[in-house]
Amino acid sequence: MKRRILQYLDYIDGILADNKSRDSEEWDSIIRKHKDQIAFFSHERLIHLIVFALVAVCTVISIMTFLVKGSMELLPLIALFFVLLIPYCAHYYLLENSVQKMYDQYDEMVNKTESYFRVDRTKK
Repeated sequence: MKRRILQYLDYIDGILADNKSRDSEEWDSIIRKHKDQIAFFSHERLIHLIVFALVAVCTVISIMTFLVKGSMELLPLIALFFVLLIPYCAHYYLLENSVQKMYDQYDEMVNKTESYFRVDRTKK
């Protein structure tokens, strides 16, 4: 998934950087396809958020149980949850930031055909 999303972002950046003259219909087609990809990646982001949250809750419950009971048998389980939690956090971070970038790309695409909203990154 990481390779796919990064290659797709590069592909769209290439289209946006290309000075090739495109008519409104061609941009509409590109925008429509881009919105489909945003929907796919947003769905993936939601699923990974749910899994990430579930693993985080299980990690916290395991730690709390260890603190209350003091059972050393829980330490491998806690370690396993941390091993799962860290990659899920990194992957969710990638998905979240990539979808946010796709929103900016969408705004830039629409601005190619008409005046449209654009985020001013200099304001907070």
